[in-house]
Amino acid sequence: MTVFLAAVFGVFLIVLYRLFVTPRRTAGWVREDFVASAYGLPPREQLDSRRPGPPPPAHRAEERQAVAEAAWAGDWKPAERYVLAAGEDWDERWARLELLQQVAREDDAWLDAWRVAEPGNCDAATLHASMMVHRAWEIRGSGFAHEVMTSDMNRFRAMLPAAIEEAREAAALDPANPGPWVVMVTAARGAQYSRGQFKPLWAGLVARAPHHYEGHWQALQYWCAKWFGSDRRMLRFAGQAVRKAPPGSPLAGIYLHALNELTDRPTPAALPVTPMRRNLLKQVATSFDQVTPDDERLPVLRHLLAHYLLRSMMYGPALEQFRLIGPWCGAHPWREDGNPAMAFEVARGTAAKLSRTRPSPTPQAYGIGR
Repeated sequence: MTVFLAAVFGVFLIVLYRLFVTPRRTAGWVREDFVASAYGLPPREQLDSRRPGPPPPAHRAEERQAVAEAAWAGDWKPAERYVLAAGEDWDERWARLELLQQVAREDDAWLDAWRVAEPGNCDAATLHASMMVHRAWEIRGSGFAHEVMTSDMNRFRAMLPAAIEEAREAAALDPANPGPWVVMVTAARGAQYSRGQFKPLWAGLVARAPHHYEGHWQALQYWCAKWFGSDRRMLRFAGQAVRKAPPGSPLAGIYLHALNELTDRPTPAALPVTPMRRNLLKQVATSFDQVTPDDERLPVLRHLLAHYLLRSMMYGPALEQFRLIGPWCGAHPWREDGNPAMAFEVARGTAAKLSRTRPSPTPQAYGIGR
Protein backbone atom coordinates (compact mmCIF):
# COMPACT_ATOMS: atom_id res chain seq x y z
CA MET A 1 0.00 0.00 0.00
CA THR A 2 2.87 2.35 0.88
CA VAL A 3 4.55 1.62 -2.46
CA PHE A 4 1.28 2.31 -4.29
CA LEU A 5 0.79 5.65 -2.52
CA ALA A 6 4.37 6.60 -3.26
CA ALA A 7 3.85 5.81 -6.94
CA VAL A 8 0.65 7.87 -7.08
CA PHE A 9 2.39 10.78 -5.34
CA GLY A 10 5.27 10.53 -7.79
CA VAL A 11 2.92 10.73 -10.77
CA PHE A 12 1.18 13.70 -9.14
CA LEU A 13 4.50 15.52 -8.76
CA ILE A 14 5.38 14.85 -12.41
CA VAL A 15 2.07 16.30 -13.57
CA LEU A 16 2.55 19.38 -11.37
CA TYR A 17 6.05 19.83 -12.74
CA ARG A 18 4.80 19.62 -16.33
CA LEU A 19 1.90 21.96 -15.62
CA PHE A 20 3.71 24.71 -13.74
CA VAL A 21 7.51 24.45 -13.73
CA THR A 22 8.23 23.37 -17.31
CA PRO A 23 6.12 26.12 -18.98
CA ARG A 24 7.81 28.80 -16.85
CA ARG A 25 11.25 27.64 -17.89
CA THR A 26 10.11 27.39 -21.48
CA ALA A 27 8.85 31.00 -21.44
CA GLY A 28 12.40 32.20 -20.90
CA TRP A 29 13.60 30.10 -23.84
CA VAL A 30 10.82 31.54 -26.03
CA ARG A 31 11.80 35.13 -25.25
CA GLU A 32 15.50 34.57 -25.90
CA ASP A 33 15.95 31.70 -28.37
CA PHE A 34 12.67 30.81 -30.11
CA VAL A 35 12.84 31.14 -33.91
CA ALA A 36 9.23 30.81 -35.01
CA SER A 37 9.93 30.24 -38.70
CA ALA A 38 11.95 27.14 -37.83
CA TYR A 39 8.69 25.54 -36.68
CA GLY A 40 6.55 26.59 -39.63
CA LEU A 41 5.25 29.74 -37.93
CA PRO A 42 5.35 33.41 -38.99
CA PRO A 43 8.20 35.34 -37.32
CA ARG A 44 7.53 37.50 -34.29
CA GLU A 45 7.85 40.78 -36.16
CA GLN A 46 4.90 39.83 -38.40
CA LEU A 47 2.44 39.20 -35.56
CA ASP A 48 -0.71 41.33 -35.85
CA SER A 49 -2.68 41.98 -32.67
CA ARG A 50 -5.36 44.08 -34.37
CA ARG A 51 -7.49 41.12 -35.42
CA PRO A 52 -8.02 37.43 -34.55
CA GLY A 53 -7.81 36.50 -38.23
CA PRO A 54 -7.59 37.96 -41.72
CA PRO A 55 -10.08 40.65 -42.73
CA PRO A 56 -13.10 39.57 -44.77
CA PRO A 57 -12.77 39.57 -48.54
CA ALA A 58 -13.17 43.01 -50.09
CA HIS A 59 -16.38 42.10 -51.91
CA ARG A 60 -17.99 40.97 -48.66
CA ALA A 61 -16.98 44.12 -46.80
CA GLU A 62 -18.19 46.29 -49.68
CA GLU A 63 -21.56 44.55 -49.74
CA ARG A 64 -22.04 45.09 -46.02
CA GLN A 65 -21.06 48.73 -46.25
CA ALA A 66 -23.49 49.30 -49.11
CA VAL A 67 -26.35 47.75 -47.12
CA ALA A 68 -25.52 49.91 -44.10
CA GLU A 69 -25.26 53.14 -46.09
CA ALA A 70 -28.55 52.47 -47.89
CA ALA A 71 -30.29 51.83 -44.56
CA TRP A 72 -28.94 55.02 -43.00
CA ALA A 73 -30.17 56.87 -46.07
CA GLY A 74 -33.65 55.50 -45.37
CA ASP A 75 -33.75 52.63 -47.91
CA TRP A 76 -34.54 49.34 -46.15
CA LYS A 77 -34.95 47.22 -49.30
CA PRO A 78 -31.23 46.35 -49.69
CA ALA A 79 -31.30 45.09 -46.09
CA GLU A 80 -34.29 42.90 -46.87
CA ARG A 81 -32.59 41.48 -49.98
CA TYR A 82 -29.36 40.96 -48.03
CA VAL A 83 -31.11 38.73 -45.48
CA LEU A 84 -33.18 36.87 -48.07
CA ALA A 85 -30.03 36.05 -50.07
CA ALA A 86 -28.93 33.72 -47.26
CA GLY A 87 -31.89 31.47 -48.04
CA GLU A 88 -32.22 28.62 -45.56
CA ASP A 89 -28.61 28.76 -44.42
CA TRP A 90 -29.88 29.72 -40.98
CA ASP A 91 -26.47 30.43 -39.48
CA GLU A 92 -25.67 32.84 -42.30
CA ARG A 93 -29.12 34.37 -42.12
CA TRP A 94 -28.66 35.03 -38.41
CA ALA A 95 -25.22 36.53 -39.02
CA ARG A 96 -26.79 38.94 -41.50
CA LEU A 97 -29.47 39.90 -38.99
CA GLU A 98 -26.72 40.59 -36.46
CA LEU A 99 -25.05 42.93 -38.95
CA LEU A 100 -28.35 44.74 -39.47
CA GLN A 101 -28.70 45.01 -35.71
CA GLN A 102 -25.39 46.88 -35.58
CA VAL A 103 -26.62 49.14 -38.37
CA ALA A 104 -29.87 49.80 -36.49
CA ARG A 105 -28.00 50.71 -33.32
CA GLU A 106 -26.63 53.72 -35.20
CA ASP A 107 -30.01 54.71 -36.65
CA ASP A 108 -33.13 52.53 -36.67
CA ALA A 109 -35.53 54.76 -38.62
CA TRP A 110 -35.12 52.47 -41.64
CA LEU A 111 -36.14 49.46 -39.54
CA ASP A 112 -39.30 51.24 -38.40
CA ALA A 113 -40.08 52.06 -42.04
CA TRP A 114 -39.51 48.42 -43.05
CA ARG A 115 -41.88 47.15 -40.38
CA VAL A 116 -44.56 49.66 -41.40
CA ALA A 117 -44.21 48.75 -45.08
CA GLU A 118 -44.11 44.99 -44.45
CA PRO A 119 -45.85 44.14 -41.16
CA GLY A 120 -45.86 40.46 -42.09
CA ASN A 121 -42.10 40.21 -42.65
CA CYS A 122 -40.60 37.74 -40.18
CA ASP A 123 -37.03 39.01 -40.58
CA ALA A 124 -37.99 42.62 -39.80
CA ALA A 125 -40.03 41.50 -36.79
CA THR A 126 -37.23 39.22 -35.58
CA LEU A 127 -34.70 42.02 -35.91
CA HIS A 128 -36.88 44.36 -33.87
CA ALA A 129 -37.40 41.74 -31.14
CA SER A 130 -33.66 41.08 -31.02
CA MET A 131 -33.02 44.82 -30.70
CA MET A 132 -35.36 44.89 -27.70
CA VAL A 133 -33.38 42.10 -26.02
CA HIS A 134 -30.05 43.79 -26.66
CA ARG A 135 -31.27 47.14 -25.39
CA ALA A 136 -32.33 45.41 -22.19
CA TRP A 137 -28.86 43.87 -21.86
CA GLU A 138 -27.22 47.23 -22.43
CA ILE A 139 -29.08 48.52 -19.37
CA ARG A 140 -28.07 45.52 -17.28
CA GLY A 141 -24.45 45.40 -18.44
CA SER A 142 -22.21 42.35 -18.57
CA GLY A 143 -21.34 42.11 -14.87
CA PHE A 144 -22.38 39.41 -12.46
CA ALA A 145 -25.82 39.84 -10.86
CA HIS A 146 -24.41 41.20 -7.58
CA GLU A 147 -22.55 43.92 -9.52
CA VAL A 148 -25.69 45.32 -11.20
CA MET A 149 -27.69 48.15 -9.60
CA THR A 150 -31.14 47.04 -8.45
CA SER A 151 -32.85 49.72 -10.55
CA ASP A 152 -31.03 48.59 -13.68
CA MET A 153 -31.80 44.94 -12.97
CA ASN A 154 -35.50 45.73 -12.53
CA ARG A 155 -35.63 47.66 -15.83
CA PHE A 156 -33.78 44.82 -17.55
CA ARG A 157 -36.22 42.18 -16.36
CA ALA A 158 -39.24 44.34 -17.13
CA MET A 159 -38.20 44.76 -20.78
CA LEU A 160 -37.66 41.11 -21.66
CA PRO A 161 -41.26 39.75 -21.55
CA ALA A 162 -42.27 42.22 -24.26
CA ALA A 163 -39.30 41.15 -26.39
CA ILE A 164 -40.24 37.48 -26.00
CA GLU A 165 -43.84 38.23 -26.93
CA GLU A 166 -42.70 40.10 -30.02
CA ALA A 167 -40.48 37.17 -30.97
CA ARG A 168 -43.46 34.81 -30.59
CA GLU A 169 -45.44 37.01 -32.96
CA ALA A 170 -42.51 36.97 -35.40
CA ALA A 171 -42.42 33.17 -35.24
CA ALA A 172 -46.05 33.04 -36.35
CA LEU A 173 -45.20 35.02 -39.48
CA ASP A 174 -42.83 32.30 -40.78
CA PRO A 175 -43.14 29.01 -38.85
CA ALA A 176 -40.05 27.52 -40.50
CA ASN A 177 -37.72 30.39 -39.55
CA PRO A 178 -35.62 29.68 -36.43
CA GLY A 179 -34.63 33.35 -35.98
CA PRO A 180 -37.46 34.27 -33.56
CA TRP A 181 -36.64 31.18 -31.51
CA VAL A 182 -33.02 32.30 -31.17
CA VAL A 183 -34.34 35.59 -29.76
CA MET A 184 -36.55 33.75 -27.25
CA VAL A 185 -33.73 31.43 -26.17
CA THR A 186 -31.47 34.48 -25.75
CA ALA A 187 -34.01 36.33 -23.60
CA ALA A 188 -35.01 33.35 -21.47
CA ARG A 189 -32.26 33.50 -18.86
CA GLY A 190 -32.67 37.23 -18.28
CA ALA A 191 -36.44 36.75 -18.03
CA GLN A 192 -35.81 34.19 -15.26
CA TYR A 193 -37.39 31.34 -17.19
CA SER A 194 -37.43 28.07 -15.31
CA ARG A 195 -36.04 24.95 -16.96
CA GLY A 196 -39.60 23.88 -17.68
CA GLN A 197 -40.24 27.16 -19.50
CA PHE A 198 -36.92 27.10 -21.32
CA LYS A 199 -37.05 23.59 -22.74
CA PRO A 200 -39.99 24.22 -25.12
CA LEU A 201 -38.14 27.23 -26.53
CA TRP A 202 -35.07 25.13 -27.11
CA ALA A 203 -37.15 22.36 -28.66
CA GLY A 204 -38.75 24.91 -30.99
CA LEU A 205 -35.36 26.17 -32.12
CA VAL A 206 -33.70 22.80 -32.80
CA ALA A 207 -36.81 21.54 -34.56
CA ARG A 208 -36.15 24.24 -37.15
CA ALA A 209 -32.35 24.44 -37.08
CA PRO A 210 -30.79 21.57 -35.09
CA HIS A 211 -27.22 22.86 -35.49
CA HIS A 212 -27.77 26.62 -35.12
CA TYR A 213 -24.48 28.01 -33.79
CA GLU A 214 -25.75 31.18 -32.10
CA GLY A 215 -28.72 29.30 -30.68
CA HIS A 216 -26.38 26.79 -29.06
CA TRP A 217 -24.17 29.55 -27.67
CA GLN A 218 -27.17 31.24 -26.06
CA ALA A 219 -28.44 27.93 -24.66
CA LEU A 220 -24.97 27.26 -23.24
CA GLN A 221 -25.31 30.50 -21.29
CA TYR A 222 -28.65 29.36 -19.88
CA TRP A 223 -27.15 26.04 -18.73
CA CYS A 224 -24.03 27.53 -17.10
CA ALA A 225 -23.75 27.74 -13.32
CA LYS A 226 -24.20 31.51 -13.10
CA TRP A 227 -27.69 31.21 -14.59
CA PHE A 228 -29.92 28.14 -14.37
CA GLY A 229 -27.60 25.19 -14.77
CA SER A 230 -24.33 23.89 -13.38
CA ASP A 231 -20.84 23.14 -14.60
CA ARG A 232 -21.87 19.54 -15.20
CA ARG A 233 -24.98 20.43 -17.20
CA MET A 234 -23.09 23.00 -19.23
CA LEU A 235 -20.27 20.60 -20.11
CA ARG A 236 -22.72 17.84 -20.97
CA PHE A 237 -24.58 20.21 -23.30
CA ALA A 238 -21.30 21.33 -24.90
CA GLY A 239 -20.11 17.74 -25.33
CA GLN A 240 -23.34 16.91 -27.14
CA ALA A 241 -22.70 19.85 -29.49
CA VAL A 242 -19.29 18.38 -30.37
CA ARG A 243 -20.75 14.96 -31.09
CA LYS A 244 -23.59 16.21 -33.29
CA ALA A 245 -21.71 18.93 -35.20
CA PRO A 246 -22.24 18.31 -38.92
CA PRO A 247 -19.38 18.55 -41.43
CA GLY A 248 -18.63 22.16 -42.31
CA SER A 249 -20.16 23.63 -39.15
CA PRO A 250 -18.09 25.22 -36.36
CA LEU A 251 -20.67 23.98 -33.82
CA ALA A 252 -18.05 21.88 -31.99
CA GLY A 253 -16.54 25.18 -30.85
CA ILE A 254 -19.34 25.47 -28.30
CA TYR A 255 -17.24 23.15 -26.13
CA LEU A 256 -14.43 25.72 -26.12
CA HIS A 257 -16.86 28.38 -24.92
CA ALA A 258 -17.87 26.04 -22.10
CA LEU A 259 -14.24 25.71 -21.02
CA ASN A 260 -13.95 29.47 -21.26
CA GLU A 261 -16.91 29.83 -18.90
CA LEU A 262 -14.98 27.78 -16.35
CA THR A 263 -11.71 29.67 -16.64
CA ASP A 264 -13.00 33.24 -17.02
CA ARG A 265 -14.64 33.47 -13.61
CA PRO A 266 -13.31 35.73 -10.85
CA THR A 267 -12.23 32.46 -9.20
CA PRO A 268 -11.40 30.21 -12.16
CA ALA A 269 -12.36 26.56 -11.94
CA ALA A 270 -9.67 23.92 -12.21
CA LEU A 271 -9.44 22.14 -15.55
CA PRO A 272 -8.18 18.63 -14.82
CA VAL A 273 -6.43 16.97 -17.73
CA THR A 274 -8.67 13.98 -18.34
CA PRO A 275 -8.87 11.50 -21.25
CA MET A 276 -12.43 12.67 -21.94
CA ARG A 277 -11.39 16.31 -22.23
CA ARG A 278 -8.46 15.46 -24.47
CA ASN A 279 -10.66 13.33 -26.68
CA LEU A 280 -13.24 16.12 -27.02
CA LEU A 281 -10.51 18.61 -27.95
CA LYS A 282 -9.28 16.20 -30.62
CA GLN A 283 -12.82 15.94 -31.96
CA VAL A 284 -13.11 19.73 -32.04
CA ALA A 285 -9.86 20.01 -34.01
CA THR A 286 -11.01 17.36 -36.49
CA SER A 287 -14.35 19.10 -36.89
CA PHE A 288 -12.66 22.45 -37.58
CA ASP A 289 -10.67 20.86 -40.40
CA GLN A 290 -13.97 20.52 -42.29
CA VAL A 291 -15.04 24.16 -41.84
CA THR A 292 -14.43 26.43 -44.82
CA PRO A 293 -11.35 28.61 -44.17
CA ASP A 294 -13.29 31.82 -44.86
CA ASP A 295 -15.84 31.18 -42.09
CA GLU A 296 -15.41 34.31 -39.97
CA ARG A 297 -16.18 32.44 -36.75
CA LEU A 298 -13.25 30.09 -37.21
CA PRO A 299 -10.23 32.26 -36.28
CA VAL A 300 -11.55 33.11 -32.80
CA LEU A 301 -12.35 29.44 -32.22
CA ARG A 302 -8.89 28.31 -33.34
CA HIS A 303 -7.32 30.67 -30.81
CA LEU A 304 -9.45 29.14 -28.04
CA LEU A 305 -8.64 25.63 -29.26
CA ALA A 306 -4.90 26.31 -29.27
CA HIS A 307 -5.18 27.80 -25.77
CA TYR A 308 -7.00 24.80 -24.29
CA LEU A 309 -4.87 22.24 -26.11
CA LEU A 310 -1.87 23.94 -24.52
CA ARG A 311 -3.51 23.84 -21.08
CA SER A 312 -4.22 20.14 -21.64
CA MET A 313 -0.54 19.48 -22.40
CA MET A 314 -1.42 18.50 -25.99
CA TYR A 315 1.53 20.40 -27.39
CA GLY A 316 1.72 18.85 -30.86
CA PRO A 317 -1.94 19.53 -31.74
CA ALA A 318 -1.61 23.02 -30.24
CA LEU A 319 1.36 23.74 -32.51
CA GLU A 320 -0.69 22.68 -35.52
CA GLN A 321 -3.42 25.16 -34.56
CA PHE A 322 -0.87 27.94 -34.23
CA ARG A 323 0.34 27.14 -37.75
CA LEU A 324 -3.22 27.41 -39.03
CA ILE A 325 -3.79 30.68 -37.15
CA GLY A 326 -0.80 32.37 -38.79
CA PRO A 327 0.30 35.84 -37.60
CA TRP A 328 -3.05 36.96 -36.18
CA CYS A 329 -3.07 37.30 -32.39
CA GLY A 330 -5.83 39.80 -31.54
CA ALA A 331 -7.97 37.25 -29.72
CA HIS A 332 -9.25 36.76 -26.20
CA PRO A 333 -6.77 34.26 -24.72
CA TRP A 334 -3.82 36.55 -25.36
CA ARG A 335 -5.29 39.94 -24.43
CA GLU A 336 -5.58 39.52 -20.68
CA ASP A 337 -2.09 40.78 -19.80
CA GLY A 338 -2.20 43.78 -22.13
CA ASN A 339 0.46 42.47 -24.52
CA PRO A 340 -1.31 40.02 -26.85
CA ALA A 341 1.65 39.65 -29.21
CA MET A 342 3.99 38.50 -26.45
CA ALA A 343 1.38 36.26 -24.82
CA PHE A 344 0.73 34.66 -28.20
CA GLU A 345 4.45 34.30 -28.85
CA VAL A 346 5.03 32.58 -25.51
CA ALA A 347 2.07 30.25 -26.09
CA ARG A 348 3.11 29.11 -29.55
CA GLY A 349 6.75 28.89 -28.52
CA THR A 350 5.75 26.70 -25.59
CA ALA A 351 3.81 24.45 -27.96
CA ALA A 352 6.82 24.20 -30.26
CA LYS A 353 9.30 23.45 -27.47
CA LEU A 354 7.23 20.99 -25.44
CA SER A 355 5.92 19.14 -28.50
CA ARG A 356 9.56 18.16 -29.07
CA THR A 357 9.22 19.17 -32.70
CA ARG A 358 12.62 19.42 -34.31
CA PRO A 359 13.30 22.88 -35.77
CA SER A 360 13.90 23.07 -39.48
CA PRO A 361 17.51 23.84 -40.44
CA THR A 362 16.14 26.08 -43.21
CA PRO A 363 13.37 28.21 -41.63
CA GLN A 364 10.37 28.89 -43.85
CA ALA A 365 10.05 32.40 -45.28
CA TYR A 366 6.78 34.24 -44.76
CA GLY A 367 5.40 37.08 -46.83
CA ILE A 368 3.75 40.04 -45.17
CA GLY A 369 0.40 39.08 -46.68
CA ARG A 370 0.22 35.64 -45.09
